[in-house]
Amino acid sequence: MQKNVIITGVLGGIGTALAKGFHDAGYYVYGLDRREDIQYKGFIDRFIRFDIFEFVRNTDYRVRFSGIFDQVIPRLDVLINNAAIQKLGHLNEIKFEDWQESLDVNLTGPMLLSKLFLGRLENSNGSIINIASIHQQLTKPSFVSYATSKSALVGLTKAMAVDLAGSVRVNAISPAAIETAMLRAGFENDENALDKLRKIHPVQRIGYPDEVAKLALFLASENEGFIHGANLTLDGGISSVLKDL
Repeated sequence: MQKNVIITGVLGGIGTALAKGFHDAGYYVYGLDRREDIQYKGFIDRFIRFDIFEFVRNTDYRVRFSGIFDQVIPRLDVLINNAAIQKLGHLNEIKFEDWQESLDVNLTGPMLLSKLFLGRLENSNGSIINIASIHQQLTKPSFVSYATSKSALVGLTKAMAVDLAGSVRVNAISPAAIETAMLRAGFENDENALDKLRKIHPVQRIGYPDEVAKLALFLASENEGFIHGANLTLDGGISSVLKDL
């Protein structure tokens, strides 16, 4: 029987790679994103326009989509909580609304979706994979909201793994710099800056979205059932670097 996977934030760089990777591996891919640009529809079997922030904050929206998901997704093997937002700002600049939205999208959304699909995942002895970030461990100025939300997502991963015991496996992936349009935009497509970023990684490059997808597929494999409550770093060795003057 064909396996089903849900991928949130499916139209982003990592989301797209996840969709392609799982589709190529034979999964039926349900892609969720708040945007409508479906340029990658070739490997998204069913696209659903879905706003995770609204799902968290709006009770009517949550009830409506719970019903839609019950009808459209009767079976589920893998849930990948990939959707995220990155609100930057120093502590004295953080707006409460931005802080709350970061937690809602990056933390509460994955919890609510995991809860919603729990029965279906238990029936298939399935897997939840949370896409965290290197910022859960190592961060830099202006990332207070984002780093906190990703740290909490790793904590949620471990707590759910303990709570669910052996019924559903729960793991996280924490990528460092990954070659995406979002990363490039953050560096204003400055190749010199990107080259410096590559060189501070011991592997001398930054990661590729398909590497995240390959690791997610490995975690979803039913043959690797002893990996549970883990946070796997995908960082090119940067977490081992001590920067000195």
